[in-house]
Amino acid sequence: MAKRDYYEVLGVERSATADELKKAYRRLAMKFHPDRNPDDDTAQDKFKEAKEAYEVLSDDRKRAAYDQYGHAAVDGSMGGGGPGAGGFHGDVGDIFGDIFGDIFGGGRRAGRAQQRGADLRYAMELDLEEAVAGVTREIRVPTLGQCKECDGTGAQDKKKETCTTCGGAGQVRMQQGIFSVQQTCPACQGRGQRISNPCTSCNGQGRVRETRTLSVKIPAGVDTGDRIRLAGEGEAGMQGSTPGDLYVEVRVRPHRLFERDGDDLYCEVPVLFSTAALGGELTIPTLSGNVKLKIPSETQTGKLFRLRGKGVRSVRSSRQGDLLCRVVVETPVKLTREQKDMLRQFEASYQSSSTEHNPRSSSWLDGVRDFFDRMTS
Repeated sequence: MAKRDYYEVLGVERSATADELKKAYRRLAMKFHPDRNPDDDTAQDKFKEAKEAYEVLSDDRKRAAYDQYGHAAVDGSMGGGGPGAGGFHGDVGDIFGDIFGDIFGGGRRAGRAQQRGADLRYAMELDLEEAVAGVTREIRVPTLGQCKECDGTGAQDKKKETCTTCGGAGQVRMQQGIFSVQQTCPACQGRGQRISNPCTSCNGQGRVRETRTLSVKIPAGVDTGDRIRLAGEGEAGMQGSTPGDLYVEVRVRPHRLFERDGDDLYCEVPVLFSTAALGGELTIPTLSGNVKLKIPSETQTGKLFRLRGKGVRSVRSSRQGDLLCRVVVETPVKLTREQKDMLRQFEASYQSSSTEHNPRSSSWLDGVRDFFDRMTS
């Protein structure tokens, strides 16, 4: 039997937020949990179906793949856990405890999640030239770093004791009606260890405020929105636990000449009226040096010339983009009386054969006449 749409399973719109997805899953999990429906053979299937839908839609990458390709994009990552897939992988109690843990003050993983240092984000602005060629930058990041006085342990003597409340497990079991859930140990906050002699420099936290200087290598070809992950360079974890990561987010400043579209660059090239009519050669700047561009005679505004390989080398492949030059025929300004007279003479010289010399104007005028004829008929 074909799988139902995951959004339909949870009863939410395709634009649902993370909170809306979580609320929908909670409602279904409460309704179809096997412990609450011991005599209903279909309850476990419905519970597993809701779990599978939530696991996909609550993960940004899996959700994006599912939105584009449907079930085919995520079936391989589900481990065969969907309805009708030949078995349910994972303990129902574990999943139920995770999703409802915050109702009772914390789930099985709460202690570990609280200890890990927070991820940090740093916005880096680059010129287009820097983004295309790559650059190494030094940045200063205010953060929470490991306390050197206690080596991040939080203890003045650098010693910890096993928590007697949870026996070092970091969790204690609680009974809530028909549910038996685990809660973060209130004595050690899920760490499994306690400190009897807190460090005076960090007040037992194992970390202190500092400003860290880091050297960041930006690869060639990055664009606005790209992120560089520096593992372990985020905030230090509590009492020596795992540090977070630092994400450097790139923003490329607008360029005076070029506009970027993926790996291609665009620019407008002003061309003299005489050059557009008679043809000629222009010097065009590129990010790798000047090149010559031949302008054929009778070139019109809007004509695109493609300079292959003069764009951006992709940061994700070896593809080299192109530079596309759009011609803009420039009307001369601030003419002298003599120049104006010469233009009038020039215009008069082809008045009798304007169709031949100005095909677009003639076509447009024909269209205008046809429009008014139809309006008045």
